[in-house]
Amino acid sequence: MNIRPIDQRLKELEALCREHNTPCTLQRRLVLETVLGRRDHPSADQVYEDVAGRSPGISRATVHRTLDFLVSLGLVSRACHPGHVARFDAITENHHHLVCMHCDQMIDFEDCDLPELKLPDASDSGFEVTGYRVQFRGICRECRERAGSTI
Repeated sequence: MNIRPIDQRLKELEALCREHNTPCTLQRRLVLETVLGRRDHPSADQVYEDVAGRSPGISRATVHRTLDFLVSLGLVSRACHPGHVARFDAITENHHHLVCMHCDQMIDFEDCDLPELKLPDASDSGFEVTGYRVQFRGICRECRERAGSTI
């Protein structure tokens, strides 16, 4: 996985804002810096808590809208799994996740066989498959150790 430095990603934000004729606000920079500075795939509420500590006047709605904006620009990605809130990922390149079904931890995962998966032909249903992300569900080491077993 190619993780570009934060300052490079902030310059990308500035360039994309110029390209889209939209201001590169302090709030947008703070939200992007926050997501880029974390490796735990934070929820919008976790991003809000971090940003609010640095910019007390920012609203929860602004953080949510900003995250959506950053996803639309391709600067962060949204990672979801059923029954849980959306999480945000600083890594936008195609990669996969391990998801703990006990604590909801999401861990980046690469496997040399996954990029070899052939995209299915779903044209009969009128759907064009353009990509995929795999989420493997299970129990993380910490939860297994807390439970005192190898579940």
